[in-house]
Amino acid sequence: MITVLGLELAFLLEGVVVVEVIFGHPGLGSFLVEAIFSRDFPKVQAVVLLTAVVFAVVNLLIDLAYSLLDPRIGGHDA
Repeated sequence: MITVLGLELAFLLEGVVVVEVIFGHPGLGSFLVEAIFSRDFPKVQAVVLLTAVVFAVVNLLIDLAYSLLDPRIGGHDA
């Protein structure tokens, strides 16, 4: 269940680009699309890097949650 919640959070992060462009809301998604169309590669790289870091942090938190919720998982010697 924890994995599914983490993956859904990642899909929400990806879907924000589509929602912002369709509905015209200002945000990270519309910023990314404008940067792509104007060929501003440093801005595109920054948004992609930020998205990747957020995705990695969410996955790390999911892994840490596993070790907190299930004591069988972890580096503990029995």
